[in-house]
Amino acid sequence: MPVDSAAPAPVVVMGVCGVGKSTVGRALAERCGRTFLEGDDFHPDANVRKMAAGQPLAEADRALWLRRIAEAIERERLAGRAPVIACSALTQASRRVLTAASPDLVFVHLTTDRAVIEARLRARSGHFMPASLLDSQLQALEDPVEAIEVDASEPVPIVVERIARALAQATRNPCRSE
Repeated sequence: MPVDSAAPAPVVVMGVCGVGKSTVGRALAERCGRTFLEGDDFHPDANVRKMAAGQPLAEADRALWLRRIAEAIERERLAGRAPVIACSALTQASRRVLTAASPDLVFVHLTTDRAVIEARLRARSGHFMPASLLDSQLQALEDPVEAIEVDASEPVPIVVERIARALAQATRNPCRSE
């Protein structure tokens, strides 16, 4: 079943741990009337254990995780949906795997000061990713060439509206108007 070429493009909300990918991604999906996919849910157990132990993932560790996310994007597209996905997508290679599933994929790169990220990481509970991995994430991050870059230090509703406006300027408006 081919993907509807007039359908909005899927969106990946990307960035380092603690920048707000999941929070902003969920709010953006709601704002745009889309499904939300939490990238962390696609990690194999071995990856979760490794990160929980304070060990950064190598590119090889990310392969199965990224394939699972790419397959989920393809399933959503075949079902006629354009999801919003929270996924670190730190490297160009990671983004290529995801783009192979949907060539029109739009990346939204959340950025903010390190102090803001550290405060968020200290405040969050119940997540397998320890704050100690922030340095490895910052080192692994390869700034995307083509992405909507948004400062995530503002309140979530403001960040989401900035993203929605930027998406509306794309070829196909992927958000419903409010």
